[in-house]
Amino acid sequence: MRILLIEDDKTLSDGIAKALRSENFAVDVARNGEDGMHLGDTEAYDAAVLDLGLPKVDGISVLASWRKANRTMPVLILTARDGWSQKVEGFKAGADDYMTKPFRVEELVIRLRALVRRAAGHSAPLISCGTLSFDAQLGVFEKDGLPLKLTALEWRVLQCLILRKDTTIDRSNLIERVYEGDADVDSNSIEVIIARLRRKIGHEMIATERGRGYRLVSSP
Repeated sequence: MRILLIEDDKTLSDGIAKALRSENFAVDVARNGEDGMHLGDTEAYDAAVLDLGLPKVDGISVLASWRKANRTMPVLILTARDGWSQKVEGFKAGADDYMTKPFRVEELVIRLRALVRRAAGHSAPLISCGTLSFDAQLGVFEKDGLPLKLTALEWRVLQCLILRKDTTIDRSNLIERVYEGDADVDSNSIEVIIARLRRKIGHEMIATERGRGYRLVSSP
C-alpha cells in the first residue's frame, strides 16, 4: 500500500509518515502542492492524503487537476479548515474522504485502509482467498485461522495480491506499489519476496505468469 502525503508542516508530515510506515504503508512525502501534483501525475499510489493550505499550488487545485486528468486514486483531505463550505468544495473537486486537524492517526489509518479496499472493489473488510484471509480494516493476515508473521515488504506484496486475487499483477506494478520513491530497489527483490511468501502460505497459492507477473490463486 503506497501513499502520497502532501503536507507542508514538516513536523506533522514526519509524524504522519512515521506512523503510517509503522502500519506497513509505503509513504512518499511532498511539502508543496506543485511537487505533490507532479508525484500524483507520474507515480502509482493506492491513495493520497492532501492538505488544502499548501505553498505554490493549493490543495483544491491539485485535486481538481488530478481528476481532470482522470487520476482515480482515492484522496483523503486532511486540513485545519473545518467549515462546511470548505468540505463541500473539497468533495466537489473529487475528494473521497475528509478529516480535520487535530486528528488521531489511528483513525487516519482505518480510513485509508477502507478507501484502498473499496477502490479495489471490496465492500466488506474481510477478504478471503482459499485458506488465506485478510482483515483489511485491521491489516491482519491469517492462514488456516492462524496469524501470519510478515515483514513490511511481504505484507505490502501480499496485500496487493489479495486485493486483486485471481488477477495477474505485473512485476513493475508490484514494485511501484510496494516501494517508496527514493528506495534502492534490487533487480530481483520482488522474486525474493514472492519466494518467502510461498514458503509461508504455500507455493501453490501464488502462480507465476511468465513474462507477465504474479497471481494469487483462490483455488490452487
